[in-house]
Amino acid sequence: MWVRDRRLTALPPRARRGFPATGAGEGKALMSGNVTRGLCALAAGTALAAFTLVTAGAAGAAPGAARSPAAAGTGRPAGAPGSQLWVRLYNGPGNSFDAASSVAVSPGRSRVFVTGESQGTRSGLDYATVAYSAVTGARLWAARYNGPGNGNDAASSVAVRPGGATVYVTGTSYGGAATGDDYATVAYKTSTGARLWVQRYNGPGNGNDAASSVAVSPGGSRVFVTGASQGTRSGPDYATVAYSAATGARLWVTRYNGPANGDDAARSVAVSPSGSTVYVTGSSYPGSATLAYSAATGAQLWLARHNDMLLAAVAVSPGGSRVYVTGLTGPFHYDYATVAYSAR
Repeated sequence: MWVRDRRLTALPPRARRGFPATGAGEGKALMSGNVTRGLCALAAGTALAAFTLVTAGAAGAAPGAARSPAAAGTGRPAGAPGSQLWVRLYNGPGNSFDAASSVAVSPGRSRVFVTGESQGTRSGLDYATVAYSAVTGARLWAARYNGPGNGNDAASSVAVRPGGATVYVTGTSYGGAATGDDYATVAYKTSTGARLWVQRYNGPGNGNDAASSVAVSPGGSRVFVTGASQGTRSGPDYATVAYSAATGARLWVTRYNGPANGDDAARSVAVSPSGSTVYVTGSSYPGSATLAYSAATGAQLWLARHNDMLLAAVAVSPGGSRVYVTGLTGPFHYDYATVAYSAR
């Protein structure tokens, strides 16, 4: 195992929130202050960069209009490395706040899928997933999801099935007063945007449940979702759910409560190239935890913890022999923290 840290020159601005607000506009966060600030700092840099790119490239353009590299003022000829090929804007029906959070490309590289949260007319924030032509940026379809509680719904992650026929979106969706915020995972047909299935997960604490990441097995048979879910007496815990990619049937659920019985929030999920193992990482008070599970059963294979680290992303080497996690470390100076583990 090795660890490398890199000092950040400045902290990024604080994100709008640590976790999506509960229904009816409540702003209760799942995480404790220190953990939330760390995760917000990680998320905010990406969000700010994406926002700057769109606004800089699309200033003065009509909503939804594609722009040429010359019009974008990049100073590069069309087709040159780094030249802007197109920009597309999406303005939801509420004509208000719309924020994309995740993007994925189809295996054939013909389509780009973007998801996030978008103001509805009378439904608060909804999931909004948009498909574009990868070549021209032409909008192919847009699909929205409003949860049963008719409150705030915020998609956080999108992934495409290896065969390219289905796109999966997950996030946090208000289920009503009885369940609060739940995981909500939606499958769409990539060619038309037709909804294929929806699955919701309400944790045992019947409180706030916020999904943060989705991944599909290399064979395309299973979908894995992870995030933070309220326990009965343990606060938020990691909760990882496996679904049938074809039908949405729930295959297994596994939860992780750290040794301090405090706030635990999984932030990222990845699958081994063989499809046999699922890896989850995130923040687990007072530090972080990375876990490996059997993709078939959800049985825990190994656990690695680090104090004073907040981990936010996980990736697996192409050969499947190593797992890499990254995030930040402190306690007083925020640095990159990247850890490599032996996968088996």
